[in-house]
Amino acid sequence: MAGHSKWANIKHKKAKEDAKRGKEFTKIVREITIAAKSGGDPAGNPRLRHLVDKAKELNMPQDNIVRAIKKGTGELPGVVYEAITYEGHGPAGSAIMIEVLTDNKNRAVADLRALFTRNGGHLAETGSVNWMFEHLGIVRAHAPAGMTEDKLFESLMDYNIKDISMHDEVITISMPISDLHDVTEAIKNMGFKVEESQIEWVAKNLIELDAEAEEKAFNLLEKIEEYDDVQNVYSNIG
Repeated sequence: MAGHSKWANIKHKKAKEDAKRGKEFTKIVREITIAAKSGGDPAGNPRLRHLVDKAKELNMPQDNIVRAIKKGTGELPGVVYEAITYEGHGPAGSAIMIEVLTDNKNRAVADLRALFTRNGGHLAETGSVNWMFEHLGIVRAHAPAGMTEDKLFESLMDYNIKDISMHDEVITISMPISDLHDVTEAIKNMGFKVEESQIEWVAKNLIELDAEAEEKAFNLLEKIEEYDDVQNVYSNIG
């Protein structure tokens, strides 16, 4: 079906390494704290429920999850994080979306602007890039033997699936955010091993870069990804 974002594939592999190093723990703790501000009961807060499930899949201790929720609801003192989405242009006209959780907005924007400038891009105004993306629920999973894209699509006809694709034996399913939890549970019941279930910015159209421009673009994306306050980075590089 749809084309594959090379950066999405790189991020998918990198997430496994981050989980081993503990960086993914830090990211999820921050996200849980932010999500809990809208309500500390996962049963009534779909975003929080999704993040708690993700934390459990990474074997995060229950005490860590509870503390993060209580910091978000104000029951425990903690750092106040602000969720911000930045937009930018990378080398050769590539588009970049950056999700940040920071306790110092001024520092974060100054640091990101410098990263862009030093690496052939520039931080853009809000709205200049996000129209090129859709905010969707994404599930990545290893399929049971014999499963194909067509078979899976037929099995998920009751859901509003936007796209299904396979790359390196991993099936990627995109859908409206409201269907993310239900689709995740449905494919688990079908025997899939779910690796990621999350909300992402997905490019409406992918662009192809020559080898030199692609290397420069990925270098910028990696530097942004490594910045402590950055939670996620998305691009339209195909």
